[in-house]
Amino acid sequence: MKTIKLFAAIACGLLAAPFLTAQQPAAKPAPKSPPAQATFSVDGKAITIDYSSPRVRGREGKIFGKDGLIATGDASTYPVWRAGANGATTFTTAIELKAGDTTIPAGKYTLWVDIGDADHWVLIINKQTGQWGRTYDKAQDLARIPMKMEKSKKLTENLTYTLEKERGGVELSLQWEFVEGSVQFAVK
Repeated sequence: MKTIKLFAAIACGLLAAPFLTAQQPAAKPAPKSPPAQATFSVDGKAITIDYSSPRVRGREGKIFGKDGLIATGDASTYPVWRAGANGATTFTTAIELKAGDTTIPAGKYTLWVDIGDADHWVLIINKQTGQWGRTYDKAQDLARIPMKMEKSKKLTENLTYTLEKERGGVELSLQWEFVEGSVQFAVK
């Protein structure tokens, strides 16, 4: 009798297993533009960029320019680009920074980039925060800083921000597709 009960229990378990696994929710696919972060510390005080990192995904040569993906996707703000995907890219600094004659007080901001001239991008530091990535208010601009531009023969698949020590300050750079733009900040 014990053998029959054991056999019945095993059989019920084997028959029920496909139904139990079928009821589990499917795994979410990886986001097309996953969250990313760049951070740098000066004397224990952080500078951080939080952004969503879009991928080129076979669209080389179709990202930038007046007919490119950014111009058509962010048409309401073009040539100003949200410099990422999804929500606005956030720039937080715990220390005062300076770029040329422009002072950036410690605080939280959003980053935008004017890409209207392919050879002369302009980094925009905007005081509005918490908005979706296509909500840009020019009246909230704190600073517009010319970027040093470089072309690359090597494809950068994922939009990538970096913050690195450079000549007594910090260099902010972004790379995507075949383009790199950078800005030097002095630390106050």
